[in-house]
Amino acid sequence: MPRFMGFVRMAEGVGTPPQALFDAMDTYIGEQAAKGVFLDGGGLYGTEDAVNFVVRQGEVTRVDGPYAEGKEVVGGWAIMQYDTVEQAVADQEEFAQLHAKHWPEVTVISTLRQISNGPEEPGA
Repeated sequence: MPRFMGFVRMAEGVGTPPQALFDAMDTYIGEQAAKGVFLDGGGLYGTEDAVNFVVRQGEVTRVDGPYAEGKEVVGGWAIMQYDTVEQAVADQEEFAQLHAKHWPEVTVISTLRQISNGPEEPGA
């Protein structure tokens, strides 16, 4: 059964989502978990405590947050599994609609990507 990663990106420092979004997400995630679709996920703190390791020309450099050059940050993530890509896409759109309804003043990019099981997969 194909697995997918969904995540949301938004501008850093947009504030805390409204309680209505938290409530809607709790209901949505509970329903998805009961169907066996939602496997794991959660929200992320801001980049103030983030650590990046940059590999460039064979050298590793540590860069601590916050990152002034970052325009968007990943605010949350989920691992899900579906029978078909079409089901995954439909649910990701429903997830995005929750944000549009309950937090319309914030621009959110809701992304869905299929998880690779290795190089033997087509397109991997």
